[in-house]
Amino acid sequence: MAGRRDLDRFLDEYYRLTGKEPRRSDKDLFEVVEEVFDAATLKALLELVRRRVIFELKGVVSAGKEARVYWGKDFEKRDLAVKIYLTTSAEFRRGLIKYLEADPRFAGRVPKSTRKLYSTWARKEFSNYMRMFKVGVSVPRPIAVHENILVMEFIGENGKPAPLLREVDPDVETLAEIFRAVMEDVRKSVLRARLVHGDLSEYNIMVWEGKHYIIDVSQAVTLDHPNALDYLYRDIVNVVRFFSKQGVETPRPEEIFKEIVSNLR
Repeated sequence: MAGRRDLDRFLDEYYRLTGKEPRRSDKDLFEVVEEVFDAATLKALLELVRRRVIFELKGVVSAGKEARVYWGKDFEKRDLAVKIYLTTSAEFRRGLIKYLEADPRFAGRVPKSTRKLYSTWARKEFSNYMRMFKVGVSVPRPIAVHENILVMEFIGENGKPAPLLREVDPDVETLAEIFRAVMEDVRKSVLRARLVHGDLSEYNIMVWEGKHYIIDVSQAVTLDHPNALDYLYRDIVNVVRFFSKQGVETPRPEEIFKEIVSNLR
């Protein structure tokens, strides 16, 4: 937890870098979420301000056990989604270790330090987003990562995030189009980015202005992960199950899985 002196030093430097006039609301934001803004996180946030990635944070738009997502602005006043991993969650820490130890990209290199562990996890999510984004998968555009902070494109407007797939109620024709687009992104992710999401469902697909966005890709694994194909099949089953329940005619999960795997090189 950041002490008052840490917070005051942070705000002094923050106002110097941004040229903003001191506001009580800024101090309130950082004091209220003291479990997120410990001294090290304040330092990391300040570095992103110094790099002119973040101009300001406006407030929390999503809060989970492992992270908070904030609506922010960059120096051009464009919207940002700023995801800050909580370095105090012991339960989440155990889960991270399990995922990282099984990921060939981190074999034998899982940090023992809690802070470095969360920093590694944030970098993993950024890397996964970047690999997907580069091959045309519809994900929020990744912008920057530093320590336990991940910055990306904000999907939504005026600080209100886009609804999740499970929260929208379009007609069956529109749903069928979304289903086809999501499955095409699963193919791209596997065949071009060589990644499997590993937890894909209606809970981590956003829908905004007629387009879907796949989110929460931190647990995505490369194809050389021992469970990659099992995770792929599970993702396909989850997506097919949801759309089938909404009245969309879909191929059987095993057909989709077989088609994708047959194209692996």
